[in-house]
Amino acid sequence: MKKTLLLSVLAGALIGSAPLQADDHGVEYAMAIHGGAGTITRANLTDEQEQAYKDKLNEALEAGRAVLKDGGDSTTAVIAAIQVMEESPLFNSGKGAVYTWDGEHELDASLMEGEKGNAGAVAGVKTVKSPIELAREVMEESVHVMLSGEGAEQFAKQQGLEQVVDNSYFNTERRYQQLLKAKEKIKASEQPEQQAWEYLDLDYKYGTVGAVAVDKNGLLSAGTSTGGMTAKRYGRIGDSPIIGAGTWADNDSCAVSATGHGEYFIRFHVAADICSRVKYKGLSVSEAGDEVIHGVLEQAGGTGGVIIIDADGNVAMPFNTEGMYRGYFKGDGDTHIAIYNEEE
Repeated sequence: MKKTLLLSVLAGALIGSAPLQADDHGVEYAMAIHGGAGTITRANLTDEQEQAYKDKLNEALEAGRAVLKDGGDSTTAVIAAIQVMEESPLFNSGKGAVYTWDGEHELDASLMEGEKGNAGAVAGVKTVKSPIELAREVMEESVHVMLSGEGAEQFAKQQGLEQVVDNSYFNTERRYQQLLKAKEKIKASEQPEQQAWEYLDLDYKYGTVGAVAVDKNGLLSAGTSTGGMTAKRYGRIGDSPIIGAGTWADNDSCAVSATGHGEYFIRFHVAADICSRVKYKGLSVSEAGDEVIHGVLEQAGGTGGVIIIDADGNVAMPFNTEGMYRGYFKGDGDTHIAIYNEEE
C-alpha cells in the first residue's frame, strides 16, 4: 500500500479545515490521530527526531486501519492507535509520560462511543500500562463513567488486565530532565509557586495523544490519553479524562479528541462544543473546529488543538500553536502526516 507522508500541507488542508471534503460521502472508514500540540518547529527537531515521530504516527494510523479494514469497530481501532503511542517514549502518554512535582507519573485517559453515548475514563492512575484500555473496561464493565487513583487501579486488577506495572515503567531521562528544568524555573521565580508555573513554556503544560474514527457501520468513537502536565501537583486532573472537554463522540455530529492547556478546555467544554455547533448550527467539522479553536479558545487565552471526524469521514485538525503531531487516512487511501504549522 502506497503511503504518502506529508510534513506540512497547503493552507486549507490539515491545519485549519477539512482535508476530506463534503463530496467524500460514502467513505467506508476513516481515522485521525494526534500526538500533542505545542512549540513544535523545525528548529526544535533534528531530522532523526522528525523521522521518528513520522514513523510512529504512521504506525499508529496503520494499527487503526488494520482494525477498520477488517470490519472492526471504531472503538477498537481508536484503542489500537492510541496504544502504539502509549508504548512510545516520544509522546506524553504511557511510556513517555511526564513527571509530577514529586517525581512520579499520574496518567489519565477517556473513551467515548457515538452511537449511545457510552463512555469510560480514568484519572490519576500510576500502575496501569495502558490507561486507554482501562478506560474501555470502565465503560463496558462498570456502572460508572470515571474512576480515579487507587480505586481505578483496584478495578484494573479485578478485571484481570495484564498491564499492571510499577510506576518506574514510565520513567524516561528526557522527561526527568524536563521536570528538573521546570522546578528550577518555578523556584527561581519571584512569583508565588502557582503563578510562577503559569510562566513556564507551553511544552511543560501539555502533551496528549488521541484518535477519532468512523467504522464501516458509520459508528464514531474518540479516545484520549495523557501523562498530564510537567511538575503538576495536588492530584491535578486536566481535560483528557473529562467527557465533553477532552473527548466527545456523537454519531449525529462528530467525534473529537483534544490536546492543549487542559484548564481552558474544561472551562469551555471544547470537545462537546465543537460537535454541538455541527449538530445544531449545521456547520461542517472544519467550520465548527475553527470557531472554537481560533475563536472561543484563543479569545480566552487558551492554546492547543483538536482532531475531528464525522460519520461521512470528513476530517479537520485545527490548532492555534506552532505545531501539532497529527495524521489521518480514509479507507485504503494514503496516510497523511503533518507536524508543523506552516503553509507551503
